[in-house]
Amino acid sequence: MYYQHDFSPIAFSLGSYITVHWYGLMYVIAFFCGWLLARYFTTLPHAKFTKNDVEDLFTYVILGVLLGGRFGYVLFYDITYYLANPLDIIKIWQGGMSFHGGFLGVLTALFIWSKKHHCSYIELTDFIAPCVPIGLFFGRIGNFINGELWGLESNVSWAVLFPSGGNVPRHPSQLYEAGLEGLALFLLLFILAKKEVNKGIISGTFCIGYALARSFVEFYRVPDPQYGYIFNFITMGQILCLPMIFVGIVLFYLAKKWQTQIEKKR
Repeated sequence: MYYQHDFSPIAFSLGSYITVHWYGLMYVIAFFCGWLLARYFTTLPHAKFTKNDVEDLFTYVILGVLLGGRFGYVLFYDITYYLANPLDIIKIWQGGMSFHGGFLGVLTALFIWSKKHHCSYIELTDFIAPCVPIGLFFGRIGNFINGELWGLESNVSWAVLFPSGGNVPRHPSQLYEAGLEGLALFLLLFILAKKEVNKGIISGTFCIGYALARSFVEFYRVPDPQYGYIFNFITMGQILCLPMIFVGIVLFYLAKKWQTQIEKKR
């Protein structure tokens, strides 16, 4: 027996005009949890940012996620469709957010904020990085509820029959990603954030950790139909993870270099 997916994408309705979708609600919950977590990090002995910083900073982060995630999806995954249907770009409640686009959007927002407040960009990304997996977790739960981005056909006992996936059981790859990109990566980064690690370590760990987790799950997930398997073996998601691994390695190298410079000044 396999699990039959029968979730409605609609969480609730208020009258005849307001409909709240689970996917959008997951983003609200994710931002709220990320905000709470960031405020908690400001209470640590080695904190470099304050609660007041968080209030201002999260406005930038939210805009970076929403604008970067949506336009990243449009550009990376379905530019042809959206050129023909430009009004559909604003329909984010139907799904269609790119992590890599959101990642670039947040990096840009953090860069602007760091320049405005004259603080270290890397220390800022280290501060925000542990909050990101919380958003990834809820985002993937939203994908699962929507019945989208499902996995390959499978006969494992936990396989799911998705209405849009044909009458075949499939890997619930959205939940795999929620567990790896979300919970597992969060726990790792949370442990690092509680310690006073070298500048760049947390950001580097996030980049490599996410890239490895996403690339692994891609082996169980149906690739985007407009691309399929590129060169017959790799997906667009895996290709977009390669620069993240490179950036992570560079950050580990720089973290060691920065620490050496600090020790020489002592």
